[in-house]
Amino acid sequence: MVQPLQGVKVVDLSRILAGPLATMTLADFGAEVIKVESPVGDETRTWLPPVTSDGVSTYYSAVNRNKRSIIVDFKSDSDLTRLVELIRDSDVVVENFRPGVLARFGLDYDRLKTVSPALVYCSISGFGDLQGAQLPGFDLLVQALGGLMSITGEPEGTPNKVGVALVDVLAAQNATSGILLALRERDQSGEGQHVKISLFTSLLAGLTNQASGTIATGKSPQRLGNAHPSIAPYETFNTADGVLAIGVGNDRQFASLLGQLGLDELKQDGRFTTNALRGAHRQDLKILIERALQDRRASEWQERLMASGVPAGKVNSVLEAIDLAEALGLDPIVSIYEKSNGRRSRQIASPIGLSRTPAQYTRVPPSLGEHQDIFFSPLPFSRSTFQTGATS
Repeated sequence: MVQPLQGVKVVDLSRILAGPLATMTLADFGAEVIKVESPVGDETRTWLPPVTSDGVSTYYSAVNRNKRSIIVDFKSDSDLTRLVELIRDSDVVVENFRPGVLARFGLDYDRLKTVSPALVYCSISGFGDLQGAQLPGFDLLVQALGGLMSITGEPEGTPNKVGVALVDVLAAQNATSGILLALRERDQSGEGQHVKISLFTSLLAGLTNQASGTIATGKSPQRLGNAHPSIAPYETFNTADGVLAIGVGNDRQFASLLGQLGLDELKQDGRFTTNALRGAHRQDLKILIERALQDRRASEWQERLMASGVPAGKVNSVLEAIDLAEALGLDPIVSIYEKSNGRRSRQIASPIGLSRTPAQYTRVPPSLGEHQDIFFSPLPFSRSTFQTGATS
């Protein structure tokens, strides 16, 4: 089977999360991805615990399958020369160094496009390459400065970050899209281009309706906990044994909810007859709904409400979520086995489903410099550390 990106060669100069996740997506669909690491390796190799069964950092493992790894010492002129030759023979470069750093080594886009005019060069930064170039690109900082934390958390509590590095994931998806767009355009023009992705603008675009409402009104939204700014009831509620999410999107669903909760009298209550009124009296409504939910477990309410057409689900743990995906036939887990060395890895599958050319999983996340001999002849590398301030 010929994969969509078969024949595309990617030199991956990125590390930590956003860049490696983008390049792993390309690798899952056939691109040859060469992960270029310093002699000390990707920082996430040392982010322990947790670890896989063979002692590899699960953070590193999550975003580096299907790649090969080589070591390049940026303090070595011969290494840099060989790296440029590798890039000359490649289609894509992905990097997340602090803006300006790679220019010191002749690895910036302006220099490399003279070597390979068809090169697609993707830079991932925290806050762009202009006035924000020196700001550290950490997901937590972007969530704070980008407004996401201001709308996450309970109204009377402190702002919260999302429980995963969501901004990095958004940036990775944008980087993947940008690379594919540039490759498609190259098919027509024969020329490469510079793809620029920032964590900050990825977050602003990801705020969607919250950002749109802010632009339209000139007012920033406030924290609503798990409630929705425009729909009610659309939040979480306590039950007899756990937390239940209920998402009512229209009057019919609201009527069904009241019927299942034994609250039919509220159908005539002037506070709740329209969505706008329910939103204005959401706290009163929440108290009444939560009181009615106390006689059953969250899983029982989930089954009962879903059967009546009301979107509802208990708040699962991550393990429960994976089990649910398996029960739904979504095949969330993939097992990779490298016959040549006997290594195995179990990971979350790509979420991209293609009917004829699906993702393939052929290589476990590589050990540091594992494929050096394929691309570079062996050299005695020093253990010097190259500090650059990468974007996460």
